[in-house]
Amino acid sequence: MSEAATILILYFSRKGQTAALARQIAVGVESANAIGMLRTVPRVSPISEATTPAVPDTGPPYVELDELAGADGLILGSPTRFGNMAAALKHFLDTTSSLWLNGALAGKPAATFTTSTSLHGGQESTLLTMALPLIHHGMIYVGVPYTEKTLFETRTGGSPYGATRITADWAEEFSDDEKSIARTLGHRVASIAKKLKPQSA
Repeated sequence: MSEAATILILYFSRKGQTAALARQIAVGVESANAIGMLRTVPRVSPISEATTPAVPDTGPPYVELDELAGADGLILGSPTRFGNMAAALKHFLDTTSSLWLNGALAGKPAATFTTSTSLHGGQESTLLTMALPLIHHGMIYVGVPYTEKTLFETRTGGSPYGATRITADWAEEFSDDEKSIARTLGHRVASIAKKLKPQSA
């Protein structure tokens, strides 16, 4: 009997909004009888010396390269920054060349998620630009199909390219549609990872 699939849910979050979306995705992962491993990355600083503690004050620990290599799937999240991922997440991805060289992530499922304070704040371009390094790693990009009827109904976050959340002052604390789409994405990635995971004898 094989071990449960492990899905790394890796994100950067400054104010907790993206972290909250990550937790909803973890619910979806676990609904597929897989393990959702929440990890984050440290902030980057304009100062060139190390300024971040080795362990975060709160929340999940910082990700290690071997955790990324050992996971059966990856769901990558960031707040939207001018239609792109936050610098901290990009900085981490730029350190993954060793995994690219040995194909450690090739053939594994991956997905993306994001948050923004405005309805048209560049969410979809952020999702797609986060997908680019994953595709370079040979990962299999997983979106949210329109068989998820919530995509037709949502007036807040949600996209076929990944899970999203609107965090504007006028928006709901967390809409049911945003939760549903996030959980669907987590469930899909976990289900695909389980099918692709090599079976132990």
